[in-house]
Amino acid sequence: MRIGVNVPNFGPGTDPGVLREWALTVEGLGYDLLMVSDHVAVTPDVAERYPEPFHEVFTTLSWLAGLTTRIRLGTTVLVLPYRHPLLVARTAATLDRLSGGRLVLGVGVGWARQEFEALDVPFSARGRLTDDALRALRQAWRTDAGAGAVPIWVGGNSEAGIRRAVRFGDAWHPLRGTLDWMRSVVTRYELPGFAPRIALRRTATPVDAPDRPAGVGTLEQILDDLDRLDRLGAHTVVLDPYHGDPDETRRPQQTWRTLTALADHRRTAP
Repeated sequence: MRIGVNVPNFGPGTDPGVLREWALTVEGLGYDLLMVSDHVAVTPDVAERYPEPFHEVFTTLSWLAGLTTRIRLGTTVLVLPYRHPLLVARTAATLDRLSGGRLVLGVGVGWARQEFEALDVPFSARGRLTDDALRALRQAWRTDAGAGAVPIWVGGNSEAGIRRAVRFGDAWHPLRGTLDWMRSVVTRYELPGFAPRIALRRTATPVDAPDRPAGVGTLEQILDDLDRLDRLGAHTVVLDPYHGDPDETRRPQQTWRTLTALADHRRTAP
């Protein structure tokens, strides 16, 4: 099972130097995938959770591709209705080609109503627009002889999102769920693949709440969650260290220590 990291590309502490250090740290520790998030218009509903500066996703990944050599690069998740699908197809295929086939395209329908309004995209049609865009992406890549096979991970915790992943995706990419809930979905659906994004919050004492999200707890609990997800069939797990406080982006060192401890354990585990 591969392990990735969702690197904050937003917030007051995320300047180019910090982004560069994030990328070199994650790749240097041996992680398999580096992913960043997507917003186009930082409207008040977006800024409440993910404030400026918010670095544009494809520009950021292109820059990080030049700073790294091995690690895969991805979006978690690109809001498909925000852009014309042919623009997404061309941009993603170009980035994949120039990075040596390292792109993973995680996609979703979006949630920020004010951002949809700012972009003049109907919020109520976002599901249909996402389905149409996924069809268009596949068609565009089939007819582009130079385009590689960029894997598409479809995000979404709703039943509609799960069905969309089964119909259009190479993997279902749920965001921050409990192990029990993810297990229930995996047993009910014939998924094309399973690549969850889970929390990464290390605590000093065990977290025993029945609704504990995967990835929250002591180092031993986090390692056990990863082992259980591996046995559940996840081919990749993405660790998300951001928990809603923008000031966290000023203090990445604590997360780097946890990532180092996880990497050390994986290297020495039998």
